[in-house]
Amino acid sequence: MRAFVFLIVYFVLLGFPLLLTQTPSGVAFELSPEVVVRFVAVTVPMGVIASGSGLWAWLALRFRVDGSDLVVETGVLRKRRRRIPLSRVQAIDVVRPLVTRVFSLAEVRVELAGGEQSEIALRYLGRDTAQRLRAELLARAAGLPGHTPEAPERPLWRVPFGALLGSLVLRLPVIGTAILFFVSLVLMLLWAEAGMLAVAVPALLGLIRAVAAPLVMYANFRAAMSPDGVRLRYGLLETRMQTLPPGRVQAVSVVEPAIWRGFGWARVDVTIAGYAGERQALSSTLLPVAPRAVAMAMVAQVFPGADVDAVPLLPASDKAVALDRPDAAGTDDKVFVTRHGWLCRRTDVIAHARAQSVRLTVNPVQRLLGLATVHVDAPPGPVQVAAADRDLGEARAIVDSAAFRAQAARRSGGDPARWATRR
Repeated sequence: MRAFVFLIVYFVLLGFPLLLTQTPSGVAFELSPEVVVRFVAVTVPMGVIASGSGLWAWLALRFRVDGSDLVVETGVLRKRRRRIPLSRVQAIDVVRPLVTRVFSLAEVRVELAGGEQSEIALRYLGRDTAQRLRAELLARAAGLPGHTPEAPERPLWRVPFGALLGSLVLRLPVIGTAILFFVSLVLMLLWAEAGMLAVAVPALLGLIRAVAAPLVMYANFRAAMSPDGVRLRYGLLETRMQTLPPGRVQAVSVVEPAIWRGFGWARVDVTIAGYAGERQALSSTLLPVAPRAVAMAMVAQVFPGADVDAVPLLPASDKAVALDRPDAAGTDDKVFVTRHGWLCRRTDVIAHARAQSVRLTVNPVQRLLGLATVHVDAPPGPVQVAAADRDLGEARAIVDSAAFRAQAARRSGGDPARWATRR
């Protein structure tokens, strides 16, 4: 597979131009003996280099499961060994890009806490082997024997294609961009004004990024619950099976754009320790679209015992200066909740046991008005929980209360590692 990718890049950049010949009438595609000899003389060495690099990459990776650790060895001339405690694994994904599906291959990605270099990618395994390896790693991460059968699952929600397409289209930025694209296209056709391409092309690219790309990525989206965590399956060209063990979700956001609220739709975004950069952006959606009741049920699954709608929310101070609706915030024994926004309402939730720190910040405008913002910090990610524009005395009380609840929740909840063996 690695050699194949190498040869594809070679053919596009160099191989195909070698088949072109300059003629008096211009550049033409002619398979003359000279052209064929030239093409073969370059392609054969490149094929040898591609095969050698693929073989080298294959030899450079070895892995094994040693007790409760995953041991990964990389390098040929210079060996490097990593020992990863499976109890600290944040997520295990089985990814099948389009080309690998033709050959029944799969890639296993093990996500660890630690930033950009925290991913372990095992490329490529047979599809059945990848599924068995995933099941074994999840079992050992839970503190069970590696031969424990894969846990059964309970389907939670399957996103219909029509609902997914509608949710991507029925957003104010997308509608505005679509109107801009069609207006610029009409003006360009009516007045033959080529300068309108400077508007139409970026608008079209924006529509592709906002609608077409997520549609391909999240097609056939299914969410299920099992004892070993949340299982997600999705993808049209590249299929992905993502498993989030219990306790690995750090913070949750229920997103409800204005138009969606008329249909009762919501999206669930999450922050997961271990995902970083591009991987965080690709893996931060727990539900791309679902009825609000289903979204809240998913939050209750990742934060057991949490009832977000039952948490009383107190509005921000009347002195707050904000273009959008100011934050409302509240807490109970399980979670800290903030809600903000009117055009796009977001409900941010963090379990007390997942809070990394609690802090109070004051900007210059807030200092003049006697206000402050309380942050209940999770690891870096798309969901950051903050209660803005609280009266200073109230903000200090919230900090003390959130810190006390987080400490108590950690004492009672324990470490999420080896969750299946805990009482």
